[in-house]
Amino acid sequence: MDKEFFKDLIKVLNTSSFTKFELKTKDFELKVEKEPHKVIRTEEIAKETTSVEDFKTEKILPPAEDVETAEEKLHVIKSPLVGTFYRAPAPGAPPFVEEGDIVSPGQVLCIIEALKVMNEIESDVRGKIVKILVENGQPVEYGQPLFLIDTNV
Repeated sequence: MDKEFFKDLIKVLNTSSFTKFELKTKDFELKVEKEPHKVIRTEEIAKETTSVEDFKTEKILPPAEDVETAEEKLHVIKSPLVGTFYRAPAPGAPPFVEEGDIVSPGQVLCIIEALKVMNEIESDVRGKIVKILVENGQPVEYGQPLFLIDTNV
């Protein structure tokens, strides 16, 4: 089995409602278990502290998923790559955005440095920044939530 097979398998598992998957062949055995997706309430977000350890326990949401609560709908901006998160274009410069700012599609929210390349991460929606989930200079993983945006503004 090749690398592409496993990539495709992971994509299918991430987008499916399966919580357990097993594959056995004469050469190997693969077992995958994941927690079912859950809705995060605004109160829970305020209580949680975000650290690298949180994301190692698979508390991340799948890419391009909105978080719905009874009172609002939050859009999650996730890291498209592994790297280092920076809130500002340069040390000492003001951050691209702050909590409470209104952003537009295409507006730069942060930079993720990967392999000495600075990648600008842009908003794909119009809305208000409700929460910045990562501290400046912290490492981020692929698919890790970075920002929560209220699109009901």
